[in-house]
Amino acid sequence: MAAAASAAAQLAVVSVANRSLASNFEPGSALTIDGSQAPVIELEAVRKVYGTGTIEVEALRGITLSIEQGEYVAVVGPSGSGKSTLMHILGCLDVPTSGNYLLAGEDVSVMDEIELAEVRNRRIGFVFQQFNLLPSLSALRNVELPLSYAAMSREARRPRAQAALERVGLGDRVDHRPGELSGGQQQRVAIARALASEPALLLADEPTGNLDSTATEDVLALFAELHQQGRTVVLITHEEEVAERAARVIRIRDGQIASDEFSTHGGNR
Repeated sequence: MAAAASAAAQLAVVSVANRSLASNFEPGSALTIDGSQAPVIELEAVRKVYGTGTIEVEALRGITLSIEQGEYVAVVGPSGSGKSTLMHILGCLDVPTSGNYLLAGEDVSVMDEIELAEVRNRRIGFVFQQFNLLPSLSALRNVELPLSYAAMSREARRPRAQAALERVGLGDRVDHRPGELSGGQQQRVAIARALASEPALLLADEPTGNLDSTATEDVLALFAELHQQGRTVVLITHEEEVAERAARVIRIRDGQIASDEFSTHGGNR
């Protein structure tokens, strides 16, 4: 029961009931005024300050960053580096103290909670370290759930969920419940759930943290495949060997970008 409640709570964070998904948003559809493709992520001088009484902690110190459609980016850093705060900003789970954040051309840095919830539903597919699957539901129903929250009809959401599971190689496991799947397969269901809404951004927070080496390789190969298909993938991790599988690695330290490097081999292995 506790696991089911936790999973439902996580889904509620990223899948507030609204009807925006029913409009069949296509990823990467945001354009600039001159008709060119807008970056999926554009941060300018983003700061995040947490305060308790007279004590202030500056978690992010002026992050400027741009990620184009179709990039596979890993954000890596040790505990306390600011990477989790950056993930919350990128995922529209929090807003900057100052600076600007454009997500697929939309300025989300000044939005209120209701507006942020709508953007999360339309623009972002989340993959968590904890799979957050409801144990009583089949893989298909777990993938359908966010679409149901978005008021998509059963006739529309069932084939979309089926297609998402087939995309991650689980077309023959649609009726299996989480307890009947391996850890790697459960994470694939979670990735299918994130893909089902056709988001502009796939945001993965420590997605291999609960997986063994075999399942980790399986999931990273899937991210590489999605990247090759043109998906925009941002992976948050503290593991260098995981980060190096991406095509671009951004290292965060003390709330700032310490390095931003493109790989000649990442994203293809």
